[in-house]
Amino acid sequence: MRDHAQKNDEETEINMTPMLDIVFIMLIFFIVTAVFVKEAGINVIKPAAESARIQKQVSILIAVTPNDLVYINREPVDPTSVRAVIEKLHSENPKGTIAIQADEKAKAGIVMAVYDAVREAGVPRIALATEVK
Repeated sequence: MRDHAQKNDEETEINMTPMLDIVFIMLIFFIVTAVFVKEAGINVIKPAAESARIQKQVSILIAVTPNDLVYINREPVDPTSVRAVIEKLHSENPKGTIAIQADEKAKAGIVMAVYDAVREAGVPRIALATEVK
């Protein structure tokens, strides 16, 4: 009689290993396929444009504030060292594009200096961030 009770206990045991494997695989799948939204790290009021299009695979965000401060991926950067920083970041991800988010009250001279520095760093695709009109 004791042998029969012991046998029933073994049969009712549930193996949780396959379920845990599936849960971890699903977790990895959702982490890999999640879309991460990059923020410039500073609030800028982007100018409106009728020709605005959504850019995909933006890997580097550059923000220019109304008081001529430049931020690259949430870090303040001296405008004279933009080219060196972009060269380093672009070498890590050469297929990604760069988006310049200039405030509508930012001086055109500083925005063009940033644009020229990015172009001199060898980046072929540069986007200027705007709002849809």
